[in-house]
Amino acid sequence: MGDLHGRFHRVQDWLSALESARGRAAGLVLAVGDVEAFGTADDHRRKASKRAMPAEYAEYAEGKRGLRWPIHFIGGNNEDFVTLRRMPSGGELPGGLRYLGRSGVVELGGLQLAFLSGIYAPKHFELPVAEPRTRETLKQAGYFRKSDLVALEGVRGVPLMLAHEWPRGIISRGKGGRVLRARRFPWIGNPVTRSLVERVRPKWLLCGHSHVSYAATLGQPEGEVRIACLDQTAQPAGSVFWLEYERGEAVRSGWGVTGEVAWRAGQLWGEEQVPAEAAMQSGAE
Repeated sequence: MGDLHGRFHRVQDWLSALESARGRAAGLVLAVGDVEAFGTADDHRRKASKRAMPAEYAEYAEGKRGLRWPIHFIGGNNEDFVTLRRMPSGGELPGGLRYLGRSGVVELGGLQLAFLSGIYAPKHFELPVAEPRTRETLKQAGYFRKSDLVALEGVRGVPLMLAHEWPRGIISRGKGGRVLRARRFPWIGNPVTRSLVERVRPKWLLCGHSHVSYAATLGQPEGEVRIACLDQTAQPAGSVFWLEYERGEAVRSGWGVTGEVAWRAGQLWGEEQVPAEAAMQSGAE
């Protein structure tokens, strides 16, 4: 899932539709940050980036609803950092949410997963994380630090990696071909995530933050990294991305909830795999 920004109700409906379309159950649901799980309606109204939206997560936190599909998420730059600060290595939140932590490697459903929460801010990269008590320190809590990368030292070739912010320099600058909204933003991404991805070489990387759907491949055939950049969850076409595994290997993938396959093992992966309805939609809400 792309950036939820508090939209918990609709993604449950989308997952149900995807299961029906694919004819199989969802084994693991992941979100690439900015879930904005504020536990009370008052906190949502005061702190959420989209304050005009209903305070949906509060209903799960208060037990009025339950997530049929538990969601495992990394941190973005818009979160309840007061709560997440208490669990830097991850932890459970009410209603069926699991925060993975600031960075690291976990095994979920038999799948090894590397992750890095937050975005890059050069001025704060080597500084410790301050207690999120003021507007400024709350903002800074959404930046990853050099110390967060320690947990990923020595990690190589994992099947899947999550990062909130894109790696720098993955947008094709070629002329012609399809018109993609992503090409309006050639500056998207940061160099630290790019260096990290080139070192770790995950088979797949999922990221969000920029509210643009895109697909790219880095590296040579023996170390390819297939990248899926997800839109925010305003519409499913560019914000839902699924992978199906067989015997520990990804064999097919697709966007949205129609069940249509965009990629099969052995095929190339790139911007042509972004569905047309996702490539140009604004994602605004």
